[in-house]
Amino acid sequence: MSDLSSNTVSAALPSRPLVLLLAAMAGLGVATIYYSQPILAILGPDLHAGAGELGLIPMLTQLGYALGILLLAPLGDRFDRRYLIVGKSALLAAALLVGGASTGIGSMLAVSLAVGIAATLAQDVVPTAATLAPDAHRGRVVGTVMTGLLLGILLSRVASGLIAAQFGWRVVFQCGAASIAIVGVAAMLWLPGIRPASRLGYGALLLSLASLWRHQPALRRAVFAQGLLSLAFSAFWSTLAVMLQQNFGLGSAVAGAFGLAGAAGALAAPLAGRMADRRGTEFVTRLGALVVMLSFAAMGTGLLLPAHAQLVVLVCGTVGFDFGVQISLVGHQSQVYGLDAAARSRLNALLLTGMFIGMAAGAALGSLLFAQRGWFGVVVLCTLAAAAALVVRLTSTRR
Repeated sequence: MSDLSSNTVSAALPSRPLVLLLAAMAGLGVATIYYSQPILAILGPDLHAGAGELGLIPMLTQLGYALGILLLAPLGDRFDRRYLIVGKSALLAAALLVGGASTGIGSMLAVSLAVGIAATLAQDVVPTAATLAPDAHRGRVVGTVMTGLLLGILLSRVASGLIAAQFGWRVVFQCGAASIAIVGVAAMLWLPGIRPASRLGYGALLLSLASLWRHQPALRRAVFAQGLLSLAFSAFWSTLAVMLQQNFGLGSAVAGAFGLAGAAGALAAPLAGRMADRRGTEFVTRLGALVVMLSFAAMGTGLLLPAHAQLVVLVCGTVGFDFGVQISLVGHQSQVYGLDAAARSRLNALLLTGMFIGMAAGAALGSLLFAQRGWFGVVVLCTLAAAAALVVRLTSTRR
């Protein structure tokens, strides 16, 4: 393995195999925080848990992810990200194995928090891609790696639902642990080293987050807008499986298969990256928020239709809103990576912390509204959150 630590920023595009490796690492890493969502309905009996307790599983996983991004991702500016990825891979694989052996809701909740924290290895991969790419092609490279990450988010539900239906939910966690072990070995063998961009100590790194937040208005707008879109994203996916079972009598395999519809939207990430390079990130983020809002509004209108037509609208809306969320995320990441080359891990940490706080809020609010107002309440929440994100983007000031 060659040591590329002297090449913090490359003059040429990184090789295609390296970009694909980074995409696979990001996808397999982030997938672990979504495995539980389509199988919540079948976790309950084995863990002796009710619907309220089961709703804490995705919430704690996403809170753990936000916490890990805030407290651990900034270390990517201080240490070689290759070693961070390898270390987190080992911790994540161990947590997943414990999750697969859990017999009670208490241990599963602890595992959920640990999985979320360790899964932030994916957010060490994305700044690595941004650092290796030349400025003129950063959107393209980040978009390709984000395709892997986003496909991991969406196809994780498909794999989880199908595996659980055939072999049981414990095998889902065991397969996840195996995939992360493979990622860790690949990172150790083939991921190039990158010279740290900062010599600040850990405390100073964390304190600098406040300075970045205070002095970068573009960062704040990106965090608010993507956080609102993430709230809608999480409210939908955290309640979909239960809704499909209650309203249509469909099981975990079908709930997981909805990830295939969302995966179509994830394929927009490279397109969004190229669009950001050519037309600017502001255009991409506004377009994404608009598409999300219109997709959820269509789902709400579709509730007036017969059951089979509702399912058609639901599938189409899933493609649409995932498309919008993903291109908006690529636009926001391209935006913040260009603010300060020496602080990309910390900028990414702030963006993704806001994003996953939004996801945790979406999981909690979505479950609450579903219990009190049904699926219509969830769709209204998602539509309003996307509309608020669009307002944030439309009122932004170009500098």
